[in-house]
Amino acid sequence: MEYHNPVLLKETVDGLNIKEDGTYVDVTFGGGGHSREILNRLGKQGRLIAFDQDQDALLNKIDDSRFTLINENFRYVKRFLRFHGVKKVDGILADFGVSSHQFDKPERGFSIRFDANLDMRMNQEDELSAFHVVNDYDEEQLKKMFYEYGELRQAPAIARTIVAARQEDNIKTSEQLKTVLKKYLPPRKENKILAQIYQAIRIEVNQEIEALKEFLTQVPELLDKGGRLSFISYHSLEDRLVKRFIRNGMFEGEPEKDVFGNVEVPLKKIGKLIIPTQEEIAINNRARSAKLRVAEKL
Repeated sequence: MEYHNPVLLKETVDGLNIKEDGTYVDVTFGGGGHSREILNRLGKQGRLIAFDQDQDALLNKIDDSRFTLINENFRYVKRFLRFHGVKKVDGILADFGVSSHQFDKPERGFSIRFDANLDMRMNQEDELSAFHVVNDYDEEQLKKMFYEYGELRQAPAIARTIVAARQEDNIKTSEQLKTVLKKYLPPRKENKILAQIYQAIRIEVNQEIEALKEFLTQVPELLDKGGRLSFISYHSLEDRLVKRFIRNGMFEGEPEKDVFGNVEVPLKKIGKLIIPTQEEIAINNRARSAKLRVAEKL
């Protein structure tokens, strides 16, 4: 199964500060690039548990007695680690967003480059697809989705246009969706706006923001003291949530202070934000929007 180079490979795994006999989790296995690097640094007593909800990722399973691959969404990380007898881990790695493999398979419907059925499901077993979102959501739901997840100022007009167009017939393919929204896609900005529209639909289909919040709230409980979280995000919605959670231990508002004005939060930031070098972006275009943050359990 063809997968591209993992983004920020060395930096992300370095961020975990791996102990040879430690237990680690890769919640976004994909092509297994990050997992293989973790295994390279583990000793015989080390253990790595990986998660991926995509059936295709199972074809990349690593034949190693120290390795376990769980075909589930990372939002259920604590439940499935407990099932495998693991209560505490020394590090968690997450590389969010869509894998190159998912983008490059036209039939998955993730890429604006191909004409394909509206799908975008990371877990092919899920019922909700891009087709259902585009054809069944009401105007208010679509407007909210495009505004919040696509950060599109024209969200109300785009939602209205989709609802009007589907009165004639269902919008079944990416090419039909593009045709319906043509007036919002000026030539020089077409790809950028289309990418925002696709991002909004994809986040909704896969409940990415809800899954991310559920995952992050489990991290402090799962990490042993001194354990690390190494996290790559690809758009500002994700990165803001991660940044806030590391700083405040919550997604909104400010944590309570004690009588001395100190704040108790479960994680502390390690180092500065890391972004790929121009050399890495030249080799792997997917890396261009990647942001890596590392945190440690206090």
